[in-house]
Amino acid sequence: MRHLRVGDLMTDEVVTVEYTTPSAEVAGLLARHAINGVPVVGEDDHVVGMVSASDLLSRHASTVGRMMSFPAVTVYAEQTVAEAARLMTRRGCERLPVVDDEERLVGMVTRRDLLGFFLRPDTEVEHRIRDEVLNGVLRVQADAVQVHVLDGVVVLAGQLPHRSLIRIALALTSRAEGVIAVVNRISVQPDDSSSPQNPDATSWPT
Repeated sequence: MRHLRVGDLMTDEVVTVEYTTPSAEVAGLLARHAINGVPVVGEDDHVVGMVSASDLLSRHASTVGRMMSFPAVTVYAEQTVAEAARLMTRRGCERLPVVDDEERLVGMVTRRDLLGFFLRPDTEVEHRIRDEVLNGVLRVQADAVQVHVLDGVVVLAGQLPHRSLIRIALALTSRAEGVIAVVNRISVQPDDSSSPQNPDATSWPT
């Protein structure tokens, strides 16, 4: 499942607008198709930006070119679903235009598309990390590290005796099925004098 391609999930019938499209027309398109954003295309269907419902409300411009967000965050059809999900999480996107090798629009993939096919239920991911990583491999005490999962983003919090164990916990967690990203909030226990006791929270990409 982690190797499923974006092209397998994308919608190939995409509502688009151009640089000169009036903002009033965009509002009608969003309402009519029940969507919250559309790609802006230029010559040869190259994606030049995105315009969303929030852009219409906050930027009050007469045409798309004066309100769109650019450059657009895009994904290639051959990229994996896992890569697209991580990109959405990092950039805070709800939808991604899908492009070919020449950056031409070929489809659209939404967060809902990816969540439905890639993610496992948060409770399943949490149990897998507890049973297979923390208990099965590291054999740490049950209350040493807390696991919180939301939409595939895992937060690990607690204390471990050595920094090397933290690195292993992060690496193994990042490889678990259904995990998009890992946030590290594990500190080294005070009796490990060779390492800082409170490392900053960091994100560990999968």
